Amino acid sequence: MGDSVKKGLLLVFTGNGKGKTTAALGLAFRALGHGHKVAMIQFIKGSWKYGEIETAKCFPDQLDFHVMGRGFTWKSDDLEKDIALAREAWAFALSTMKDNAHRLLILDELTYLISYNMLGEKEILAGLAARPENMHVVVTGRGASPGLVAAADLVTEMKDVKHPYKEGIKAQKGIEF
Repeated sequence: MGDSVKKGLLLVFTGNGKGKTTAALGLAFRALGHGHKVAMIQFIKGSWKYGEIETAKCFPDQLDFHVMGRGFTWKSDDLEKDIALAREAWAFALSTMKDNAHRLLILDELTYLISYNMLGEKEILAGLAARPENMHVVVTGRGASPGLVAAADLVTEMKDVKHPYKEGIKAQKGIEF
């Protein structure tokens, strides 16, 4: 089919099941295999050591990885600081789109900025709509807003059917992080 991009797609991976970020990283791996530049901006994840951050170091010229949050906001001790960081991360995402240096941009856990009222849905949708026409953007996170779902070209909902947490099995390296 060739290397020409007919349209940069907006993809949304949402739902309560595990695998949203993992699916986005799978797309990143696919894009990297085609020599495309990829950027990933994580809006909520904090300083915990995730395996994907270590893997990103293997692709220094192709994969830009940015962890912008302080951690999960429902455990926050300073919601105002979290909101300020989220807004800074969104400004960085807009700048990354404007620079147009990447074929794929992953906005990991962006849905929470809308659901936690850190940014308005209209503001985010306007920013996503203004992306370069050849740039694919993936948005991940639970509870994708109706407007985000409507704007997307592809929406996949991860459904939680069975999870080891419910059996008392804790998060494990290589699976959850």
